[in-house]
Amino acid sequence: MEFLKNSSDVRVLIVGDVMLDRYWWGNVNRISPEAPVPVVNLKKISNVAGGAANVAANVAGLGAKPFLVGIVGEDQESDLISEVLSVKNVSTNYILQSKERRTTVKTRVIAHNQQIVRVDQESKTDLSPADENAIWGLIEGLLSQIEIIVISDYGKGIATKNILSRLITSGISRGKFIFVDPKGKEYAKYKGATMLTPNRYEIAEACNTEKSDQASVEIAGNKIISELGLKYLLVTQGEEGMTLFEKEKKVRHLPVESRNVYDVTGAGDTVIACMAVSVSGGADIIEAARFANRAAGLVVEQIGTTAITLEMLNQ
Repeated sequence: MEFLKNSSDVRVLIVGDVMLDRYWWGNVNRISPEAPVPVVNLKKISNVAGGAANVAANVAGLGAKPFLVGIVGEDQESDLISEVLSVKNVSTNYILQSKERRTTVKTRVIAHNQQIVRVDQESKTDLSPADENAIWGLIEGLLSQIEIIVISDYGKGIATKNILSRLITSGISRGKFIFVDPKGKEYAKYKGATMLTPNRYEIAEACNTEKSDQASVEIAGNKIISELGLKYLLVTQGEEGMTLFEKEKKVRHLPVESRNVYDVTGAGDTVIACMAVSVSGGADIIEAARFANRAAGLVVEQIGTTAITLEMLNQ
C-alpha cells in the first residue's frame, strides 16, 4: 500500500449529512406482559460518528486530513457528535449549528449482538436559504486547501441541487476529483462528478428496476455511467463484493474479501473514504477499489458502525 505512505499530506473535503449513531446494548430474558415484544435489559450506551461524520472518521483513520462540512441542530446530540469526532481527530470547525433543524440520530437497540429495532430522529427537508448560503460559504473557503472532494448524501437535506451544482462545477474547474455516495432516485443532480459509489439496491432504485442481481447491476451501471458522464462507477454489493465500471472499459467484478459479515452499517462510508484517500495518494482506480474492498471487508466484521484504521489494515 505505497499510496498510504504519504496519507498525512492528503486533504479531503467531505460535504454531507452528519449523524450520530447511538447504540443501546443489552440482553433479552423475557417477553413483555404488556405486548408481544422483547424486554431489553440495558447494559451500556455508546455513541459513534455516522453518515458524513463516519466518512471523515474513516479518512482520519487512514492518516489523512478530513475537512468535514455539515449541519446539526442546537441540541445535546450535536455536543455528542463533537465529542465522538474529537476522539477520531476530526475537526468540527466547519459544522454549522442551526436553530431550524435537529441533529440526525439513529439509535439502534442491540441484544445478544442482534439489532432489534432502530429509532430515527431527523430533519429531512432541504436547507433554508440562510443555512444553504452559510454552508456554501464554508465550502468555498476550503476548496483551495483540499485535493479531493467527497459528497456523502444520506437524503437529510444538505445535498441540495444548488449546493451540488455549485460544488461539482467549482470542483471540476479546479481539477478536483469528486466522489459521491448517492441517495434517492434523482441521480441527474450528480452529473459531472468523477465517481458514484451506490450500493446495488440504490442503483436499482435509480434505474427503476426491482432486480439487483449481477446482470441487472451491470445494465444499470452502464446506463448511469453513460447518462451522467461519469469517469467511474463503483457498485457495492455486500457479500457479493463490488463491481467497478470505467468509461468505455470492461466491467470488473471484485469478490468480497470479508471472512464474516456481522454488520454492514457504515461500510459504504469506508468505501468512499478509502477511494478518496488512496486515489489522492497515487493509486490507480483498480488499486483503490481493491483497497476499499479489503477495508470494507474488515469493518463489516465488527458489530456497530466502525471506521477503518491503519492498525486494522496492518493486523
